[in-house]
Amino acid sequence: MSLFLSLGIGGLVLLAASLVFDGFVEGAFDGVLDGLFDGWLSLPVIAGFVSMLGFTGAIVLGSTGLGLGAAAAAGAVAGAGAGWLAWRLSRTLLGDRSAFAPHQDDLLGSTGTVVTAIPADGYGEVLLRLAGQAVKYAARADAPLARGAEVWVTTAPSPTSVTVRAVER
Repeated sequence: MSLFLSLGIGGLVLLAASLVFDGFVEGAFDGVLDGLFDGWLSLPVIAGFVSMLGFTGAIVLGSTGLGLGAAAAAGAVAGAGAGWLAWRLSRTLLGDRSAFAPHQDDLLGSTGTVVTAIPADGYGEVLLRLAGQAVKYAARADAPLARGAEVWVTTAPSPTSVTVRAVER
């Protein structure tokens, strides 16, 4: 019984470690197993298998008159189910492409407002809308722009800066 309980607790510890060392097992083999198991060798899958093997084995061993072999077989079946469920859940979560991560090129052509005046030879700040969120960027312009001026983004040279020009009406 103590062996099965140790496996169950060890699986829970491994699951907690998988939150810290995500992708470690896949990376430990340095690409040798790429595509071979396709996520079956991940820490959450292994932890789910080991935990269910241990706890189910302990339950079967302690509550029935069946022997060690039957408890191990029942634990292996339950562990395989838990491993499959962990693999399936991780595939579902990783495959969710309903939302996209905005890119700096998405800023091109957007309008915003100057929040810190932009000098002719330096940076100021502009407030732009990216994916529905107001985001402040460092900004340069060809001509000085005062606070409150409406601007249009012409380039995005880095993820944190833009080049703007005044909106002409």
